[in-house]
Amino acid sequence: MSDAKLTLISHHLCPYVQRAAIALAEKGVPFERRHVDLSAKPDWFLSISPLGKVPLLIVKQDDGTEAVLFESTVICEYLEETQPGASLHPADPLTRARHRGWMEFGSSILSDLWGYETAKDAATFEAKRKVLVDKFGRVEAELSEGPFFAGEAFSLVDAVFAPIFRYFDVFDTIAPSGIFDALPRVRAWREELAARQSVGLAVTDDYADRLRVFLQNHDAWLLKEAA
Repeated sequence: MSDAKLTLISHHLCPYVQRAAIALAEKGVPFERRHVDLSAKPDWFLSISPLGKVPLLIVKQDDGTEAVLFESTVICEYLEETQPGASLHPADPLTRARHRGWMEFGSSILSDLWGYETAKDAATFEAKRKVLVDKFGRVEAELSEGPFFAGEAFSLVDAVFAPIFRYFDVFDTIAPSGIFDALPRVRAWREELAARQSVGLAVTDDYADRLRVFLQNHDAWLLKEAA
């Protein structure tokens, strides 16, 4: 067992878990990782997760007791406030508030992405695709010259969007979406994040295989598009 004081309760595919894992890696903080099966949630997990969701961060305190944090944004903010390493939020309050807004925008994209990847017919699939094109268009208008969301410094906004782009790394091997075709800044940002070590380490090596199994289990139209 590790002597790490932080344990990240995870699921192999959860993008919200990945946010926290990326933040931990960017901070250079040692931590343990424990995966749970969300289709058969163990009692110990349900007893400490008020929403029955991941991620959870278990914080071992100096007196030996453990505190449990839930919700990815809360976890990331806690890490930013308490851990050493590079700052992942801007120092300026107004810029920091805007970053938090774009983190929420990323969460809204994840909601649409769920509909896109689980769509069972062509009409629903195309409707969700168009929503994603529009939302990424808004992101394109916000981006500067990069390489990251706000320029040279990696931030929590980058940690939010990296797991979103990872979905498309798998989807594009099945059928091209065309979502990013007219978005050069988003494409460059996506490539930069994919090459980031913290992003690569946020998932297990079998992530792509697990995501394909997920699509099969949900009878995803995306797979039929490729047929």
